[in-house]
Amino acid sequence: MNSFFEAYIWPEKGKLYRLVYFWVKDRALAEDLLQNVFEKSVQREEELKKHPNLGGWLMKSLKNEALMHFRQVKKWDSIENLDEIIQISEESENKDDQVNHVMKLMASLPTKQREIFHLREVEGLTYEEIANYLDLSQDQVKVNLHRARKRIREKILGSKA
Repeated sequence: MNSFFEAYIWPEKGKLYRLVYFWVKDRALAEDLLQNVFEKSVQREEELKKHPNLGGWLMKSLKNEALMHFRQVKKWDSIENLDEIIQISEESENKDDQVNHVMKLMASLPTKQREIFHLREVEGLTYEEIANYLDLSQDQVKVNLHRARKRIREKILGSKA
């Protein structure tokens, strides 16, 4: 029989890792932050068994871990300054250049739009899953995703003109 951790938290590992790596751009740091969240989830197992939005709790805890780390190293004072941390590398060519271009544009989005865009377009989550993760209504998710897509589309079309 699987433990609560193995059944409900461990399966989220891939999504959580990709999200935190997207924020911090450092494999070792991403793994450390994720490990901290996993430790907290094991310590709070009884509480989390009753939690109505486990995925949202995990994402929020991970975001808080990242914020705490960057506050400690004085890289930012609030989540709004996350744009200063996120930088996209320019290592690849052709198709990868298009992906990198979209990723750069994505990094310029406001935080909420960037998170929603990432969860939908990169992670492939449904509107309902995103709403649960971020503790938003599905309408808020749709509006922010629409705005993010529109902003990226405008910038792509503007750069080709």
